[in-house]
Amino acid sequence: MAAAARFFVRGARSKLPISGVVPGPRSSFAAALLKLSPGSSSRTQRRHAAHFTFQADPEPTQYGPTTKMNMFQSVTSALDHTLASDPTAVIFGEDVAFGGVFRCTVGLRDKYGKDRVFNTPLCEQGIVGFGIGAAVAGATAIAEIQFADYIYPAFDQIVNEAAKYRYRSGNLFDCGSLTIRAPWGCVGHGSLYHSQSPEAFFAHCPGIKVVIPRSPVQAKGLLLSCIADQNPCIFFEPKILYRAAVEQVPVESYTIPLSQAEVLQEGSDVTLVAWGTQIHVLREVANMAQEKLGVSCELIDLQTILPWDVETVCKSVVKTGRLVISHEAPITGGFAAEISSTVQVSVCHRCVRTQRVSMRVY
Repeated sequence: MAAAARFFVRGARSKLPISGVVPGPRSSFAAALLKLSPGSSSRTQRRHAAHFTFQADPEPTQYGPTTKMNMFQSVTSALDHTLASDPTAVIFGEDVAFGGVFRCTVGLRDKYGKDRVFNTPLCEQGIVGFGIGAAVAGATAIAEIQFADYIYPAFDQIVNEAAKYRYRSGNLFDCGSLTIRAPWGCVGHGSLYHSQSPEAFFAHCPGIKVVIPRSPVQAKGLLLSCIADQNPCIFFEPKILYRAAVEQVPVESYTIPLSQAEVLQEGSDVTLVAWGTQIHVLREVANMAQEKLGVSCELIDLQTILPWDVETVCKSVVKTGRLVISHEAPITGGFAAEISSTVQVSVCHRCVRTQRVSMRVY
């Protein structure tokens, strides 16, 4: 009932005609729905696309001169450096030749040619399958899945082929120079086919690496690390940050180590763990907890989902005695379950039994 009421409210604001909604007697039905909607009032609240405020990191000084970039520009910069320095590098996917739907490859085909930046058919298993073959043949293959939601048709190629190639050949062959990029996470208006966070599906597959950045600086450095890594990598890019996140990003090429979590804020009362967009939510939460409750929060950005930095998280939980994990994916089967169980089994089993450590997943 509440959902129906919201539909009518949005329809009333819309400047476009909506089939089946006409003025007149039907408007009284919408009013009745609003009265039945829990928490509704005469003045409806405006909905915002963003559920957070992006907080830029301090300008990095260790990598040389910087310039202002948003996240999609930092991704473009990383790809530009790769194509310039590696003559075997190729970028391919749906619509990447003209820049892609999020403009992450804009200008690269004109700069490096249609043989190195090119479109593919709308076939995810074909995109990844081609990438595996190109990587095995010696190329640096960078595949784009247009949205992370559509990576599932390529699941078999990733899990049963790319991840196992080195192992099943006894290290005679591998496709370690394959990187798969995909826009990831909610965006406020993407609905169910453009807002998913599927990292947990791949977190149980040895042989691949899964990485999710929180900012433009991290995106460029971590993407270059994935491209250079000798294992197939999946690089999920928070699409809501493509334009919302702006930082001073190093101009030159640089890398950020994979599988190393970053402690963004030290604290003593509770450990907060997240990745991607949710880091900015927890930054606000940590500030509110300190100001209103006097609770000192230690905030950790996991960065690499597989293989993740168990040591840093466990060390923090031993210190604080409490763990809160926040992520965008469904709670059932989300990667937070893996983190909490590993923490308990690794170092905190006795503490959990004696209630010295408490854990929550949101």
